[in-house]
Amino acid sequence: MKFLLAFLLVPLFVFSQDFPQDYFQSPLDIPLDLSGSFGELRSNHFHSGLDFKTKGVEGLPVYAAGDGYVSRIKISTFGYGKAIYITHPNGYTSVYGHLQVANGAIQNYIKKKQYEENSYEVEMYLYPTELPVKKGDIIAFTGNTGGSGAPHLHFEFRNTKSEEILNPLHFGFKKLVNDERKPVIQGVVVYPLDSTVVNKSQKPIEVNFSKQSDGSYLGTKVQANGKIGFGINAYDFCTNGYNKNGLYKVKAYLNGVLYYQYGFDGFAFDESRYINNFIDYERFHLMGQRVQKLFQLTDYPLSIVADNKKDGTIKVQPGTNYNYRVELYDFHGNKVELILPITFYSTETAIKKEIKKTPYFVKAKNEAIFEKENVSVQIPENAFYSNFYLNFDVANDVLTLHDDSVPVHKNITITFNDVKGLTEEQLAKTYIATLDGYKLDYNRTYRKGNTFSVKIKTLGKFKLAQDITPPRIYNVNFVEGKTIKEQKTISVSISDLHSGIDTYNAYLNGMWILMEYDYKTKKLVHNLDDGIYVQGRNDFKLVVTDNLQNSTTFESYFFR
Repeated sequence: MKFLLAFLLVPLFVFSQDFPQDYFQSPLDIPLDLSGSFGELRSNHFHSGLDFKTKGVEGLPVYAAGDGYVSRIKISTFGYGKAIYITHPNGYTSVYGHLQVANGAIQNYIKKKQYEENSYEVEMYLYPTELPVKKGDIIAFTGNTGGSGAPHLHFEFRNTKSEEILNPLHFGFKKLVNDERKPVIQGVVVYPLDSTVVNKSQKPIEVNFSKQSDGSYLGTKVQANGKIGFGINAYDFCTNGYNKNGLYKVKAYLNGVLYYQYGFDGFAFDESRYINNFIDYERFHLMGQRVQKLFQLTDYPLSIVADNKKDGTIKVQPGTNYNYRVELYDFHGNKVELILPITFYSTETAIKKEIKKTPYFVKAKNEAIFEKENVSVQIPENAFYSNFYLNFDVANDVLTLHDDSVPVHKNITITFNDVKGLTEEQLAKTYIATLDGYKLDYNRTYRKGNTFSVKIKTLGKFKLAQDITPPRIYNVNFVEGKTIKEQKTISVSISDLHSGIDTYNAYLNGMWILMEYDYKTKKLVHNLDDGIYVQGRNDFKLVVTDNLQNSTTFESYFFR
């Protein structure tokens, strides 16, 4: 327990850290233009670095931010795509993600490893003497690999020892990133808590506000008869007026006294999924708005809010008026204020809260098991952030496990037991699918005999499905039997209708060749500069297998 408390408290001291201001240089030699800020609200996580735009193109040189050595390389189809980690002697590690290709000795090291493992996806941890770098060395070129939606460079800093993620703007990058714009408030939501009524509503309700002559915002009066909390929907423009970035810091005051705050200076990776408790997840599910709550109903180990002495909720008492002020900051100190007057007022409810009670009440802190017919659902403790009535049913071979309006923090195990009526061949092609309307989405399924189970972090509908359709191979960029002279690559497109691509292996003249896979374009590409081909006839073979081990083989040949 002592270790856990110490770990959770680490990020709280970020404010007092003495970050080096002139030690690191920019990883790009163009003006830094942000498309993503540190701590920005993303799906199931806080953004862990800065995203630098690269003028919409790939191939710009990426420079080592400081002296050090390449300590880790990860090449992945998803996530950061091609990523390089450099450990520096001053206790920090810099990270460069979504790269197109590494440079020089680093790229040679990567390709050697890929050919040794016969795999495009590799991960390597290196010793300090293997790939040392100097500040300003070109280590790679910008790209759009992995989960990137457009060409850019993902850049971050970590504490090497603790692996805590830190805001890069603390490391002298503030002066390299221009920001003269104030944060923008899109909406304010007030939450009636317990049996409270706010502005005649028992449901969360938006508060109107208007801009004042001094640039601040004034909300309409909030009338309540008990415990309430507030949330804000806001963003910040930084280097450009196109990308809506995240806030840096928010402070809330009640009658002039600091009442609740948070700031994005640093956090641990293990905390990142708590974003689903930090925001109003149900509103995000229904309306696509990420409203940041300025209160918490239960304690949870998110360090950016952990030093608050109060939970941010306000108990509105009879005969008392309150002044609630919210200050929103970006990293450069640009600030906007919102003032919300609050008064006690007891009135009839016009909009009533509806609680759909079921026989299945889930207590967030407790384990639970629900069973019906041949289906069981095992929920670990702290899988949810709050207690709620679970909609659980099994009908027509479909499991209904609530819906995605309730966030899941830990893996829930779903098991279809003792499945009958299927042959061994059919059982081998069976998986548990998420049912989205008429669409079946694959979940990685574990089978033991005729029992199937999955671990999920999203509620919804589930059923058994089968995949007997092999992957498709198409759009080959050479004509069989033809001579290719100037062509620099071999490329093909691959896709799978149901369970998705699992493995792909290509061969030239019986020798395994590296083909890079981009799931966004569904394309496999081999660079002929690898030198595997021979003069004359070259026999090409590609084997693609999906997650249910359906396989397709394509064979052809060309002359070089």
